[in-house]
Amino acid sequence: MRELRKALGEMRLPDVEAEIHFLATSEGGRRSPAISGYRPEHAVREDYITTGVHDYLDVSEASPGDTVRATITFITPEAHPATLWVGKVVPVQEGSHVVGYATITKIFNDTLQAAG
Repeated sequence: MRELRKALGEMRLPDVEAEIHFLATSEGGRRSPAISGYRPEHAVREDYITTGVHDYLDVSEASPGDTVRATITFITPEAHPATLWVGKVVPVQEGSHVVGYATITKIFNDTLQAAG
């Protein structure tokens, strides 16, 4: 996988697939839909938050309260190696405000896979 990433250069493959649940507006979530290409922050560790690009797989947008399947491409996956596993729940944030939760369903980037 790593060799394929290098060969593609700027065209990066997604790092993970996740089921993302957006909080309803009444629960403190977003007021408007998130569209594919949305770039929120993700608390991949208690002490590390990184930006990631969402690409929604079955829909083009996710409204507050929706749960969608998506891929996430992190901007600096090498900065947080061995931090993810299938089933891990990662807060999705806009600044310090949590707007949803991503449950990891697949890991494509071996660098991120935690030892199990």
